[in-house]
Order: sequence, then structure tokens, then C-alpha cells
Amino acid sequence: MFWAKLIFWVSLGILFYCFIGYTLLLWLLVLIKNFFISNNDTGRIDLPAITFIVAAYNEKEIIKAKVQNTLSLDYPEDKLELIFITDGSDDGTDLVVKNYSRVNCMHLPQRKGKSAAINRAMETVTTPVVVFSDANTFLNKDALVKIAHQYTHEKIGGVSGEKKVELLSKKNKQGIGEGLYWKYESFLKTLESQFYSVVGSAGELFSVRTNLFKPIPTHILLDDFYTALSINKQGYKIVYEQGALATESPSASLADELKRKVRIAAGAFQVCSLFAGLLNFFKHPLFAFQFFSHKILRWYLAPLCIILLLVSNYFLTANDNIYQWIWYTQWVFYIAAIIGWLLQKIKLVIQVLFVPYYFLFMNYCTVLGWFRYLSGKQNVLWEKSKREMQTSKPMN
Repeated sequence: MFWAKLIFWVSLGILFYCFIGYTLLLWLLVLIKNFFISNNDTGRIDLPAITFIVAAYNEKEIIKAKVQNTLSLDYPEDKLELIFITDGSDDGTDLVVKNYSRVNCMHLPQRKGKSAAINRAMETVTTPVVVFSDANTFLNKDALVKIAHQYTHEKIGGVSGEKKVELLSKKNKQGIGEGLYWKYESFLKTLESQFYSVVGSAGELFSVRTNLFKPIPTHILLDDFYTALSINKQGYKIVYEQGALATESPSASLADELKRKVRIAAGAFQVCSLFAGLLNFFKHPLFAFQFFSHKILRWYLAPLCIILLLVSNYFLTANDNIYQWIWYTQWVFYIAAIIGWLLQKIKLVIQVLFVPYYFLFMNYCTVLGWFRYLSGKQNVLWEKSKREMQTSKPMN
């Protein structure tokens, strides 16, 4: 019983810390920091020259809207270079982009992956700041200005925008789950930025100082995560700008979302293995704490702890009333998840039931991603997930 109790409480503690405790701790640390340290970066800087890069593969249906959205952004034209890379596209994506004289379209017939495309574009960049964005993402009008104004301190190496999932249909089940997840992540990233640095950055809208960019190995699956950690490794931090919104539609189906999340998980394990040195608390004390709490525990231990918590709890149900209470609570959670899974099959969403299902779904994807990473079978060429059709986005 000793080992069952130990496994139970360690698993419960890790899960609580991963998804609730770390957020609460950050909130408290930010309060303490703000009490003792005032923010002196209240001034505005002159807007730096920016290169805006979009890698697009076979995005003919959406690319015109993306270019028009980009051209409508509120940023001085003489300080903004636009590069769209359409390598490997055979649906006419490059022809659409070439209709816009303001945009530099880089196109090769061969498709070598997003990392290779970004590396090639970066060889031509001469501006001090570069901004990356996805082809299926639409930005608010002053997004680039908001990002540029964050470079007030020399130790800020990058700026992450806020990802927003916009549902075009209320029947999109996984879209509701993805939207809730990103609301939680955005709150957590805001706290991380206020404490020290964001851990990773969504590729939908991400900016770095050009001189800090390191060429991305072409076998890397998550170029944005790799670039973000490479910035942190150099001793710089990444801040979060909530005023720079990157809006995209969710995956069209749960199968597409599963495919996307498994690939992301496999890529996350790949990148984490390359930046294990960032867990050195003596060399990177603040970031190591954040990296370990936000990513390592959640990806490497949380899925295992979910299983261990249930199994160990089974052996303790006759031991004490508290274990019986937690045992029944767990099964209420799992039954709610099963009902949520069944309801989504008939396109019915009850949020209180869908949240448990989506939580288990995400951890299931993490496990599949772990096995895919270990197998080494993940193709560096991104297999696009179908998304809800979105062809335009009004500017704010």
C-alpha cells in the first residue's frame, strides 16, 4: 500500500501542478515581482524596419485573402518588406501572389519543407526584425505596430502574438475545444511573459530579432518552437503581445485535429531533446523553471500520471474514504468524457461534458506523438489538416 499511496499522491500532485498549480504560482510570482520591481519601459521606440514572411504550400483558396490582409496592415510601407514562399506549390498559389507587386514571391518547384523555405527566405532579410505568420492566419490591423513596440529592451529577443481560434460553425466540436485550450494558454503565456519569458511561440504570429535567428535544421517539424528555444538559449527572452491577434479557423474534423496534434506532439519531443540544456537551473534559472513546468511535465509525465492515478486509486479504495471519493470523482470525469465523445459524433456539444473529453483527447495525442517521435517515421513535409473554410477576415 505504501507504493500505491506514493504513486497516487505523486501523480495527483504532478497533474495538479501541471494544469492548475503552475498557473497559480506564476500569478503569485508576478504579483510579488510587480510589487518590488516597477516597469520602466513606458516609452515608445521608433518603428523598426520589418520583414514579414509567410510560407505557403498549395494555399490557393486562401492566399489571396492572406495577401490582402497583409497589405492592409497599419505599418509604414517604406519599413515593411513582404516575402511569401510558395515552394512546391502546384495549385497556382505562386501565380496568385505574383499578382501583387508589393510582395516578393519566392518559388521553387521542389518542396523541401517549411524549415528549408524559411531558411532560404532569411538569407535575403536585411531588416533588424522579422515576423513570421501562417498562410491561413489573419491579423488585426495594428498587429505589427504592437509587436514592434515590444522591442524596448535589448534582452527582448522575440515577440509572440496571441492566437485566436474563430468558429465559423457552432457545430465544430474540436473547434470549441481548441478555442478553450488557447484561451487557457493565452492566459498562461501572459503570466509567463510578465514573469520572465514565454515558453515557445505559436507560428501563427511570431517575431524575432534577425541577428538572433539561427538556421533551422531541415528535419525539424516545429520551426516556431525550435526558433523560440534557440532565442532563449542565447540568453534572450520572448514577450507576449495580446494586442497582436492571429485569428484562424479550427480543423474541419476531429480526425484532422488528431493528425495535427500528433504531429505537433512528435515535433515537440524532437525539439525538447535538442534543447535539454535549457533545463540547467544554474545557467538558466528562471527559464528552466518555466520550461520544466510548462512543457516537460505536461508532455513527458502528465499522460502517464493520468493512467497511474486511476490504477493506484483502485488499490486504495478500501483504504480510506478520501480515496473512495477521489475514485468516484475520477469515474464521473471519465463518464463525462465518454458522453462528450458520443455527443460529438452526433454534432451535439455540451461544454461541461466536452471539456473532459478534449482534455483526454489532447493527452492521447501526446502519447501517440511520443511513439511517432520514437519511431522516427514523421515526415518533415507537413500534411495539411483540413480547416473550416475562411476566405476573409475583417480588420479591427
